[in-house]
Amino acid sequence: QVQLVESGGGLVQPGGSLRLSCVASGIDISGYVMYWYRQAPGKQREQVARVTRSGILTYEDFVQGRFAISRDNAKNSIFLQMNRLKPEDTAVYYCNANHITGLGVETDYWGRGTQVTVSS
Repeated sequence: QVQLVESGGGLVQPGGSLRLSCVASGIDISGYVMYWYRQAPGKQREQVARVTRSGILTYEDFVQGRFAISRDNAKNSIFLQMNRLKPEDTAVYYCNANHITGLGVETDYWGRGTQVTVSS
């Protein structure tokens, strides 16, 4: 059974920092592109950051320069360091593992999310 378990969320003041973790079991994440997504109340889920199998990092404009994604294949984990948090960063943050074969068959796994609230 595949599980992705996020942790590290919580309540933080604007300008503060949090570090999210996602631990995978049942899969070897070295074979997957790993993502962080988020979903704010009343909004659609949106991609935040991505780390490819080779370690290429991609960020959405709204977190560029503030967030940092990383992966540790030995620990079967990814992380999201979030700095200079803003109230608009408030959302449930989800970990995603994605793999597409050469034939176009896609495998996609999601965690249950961790709540991040930025408020004074």
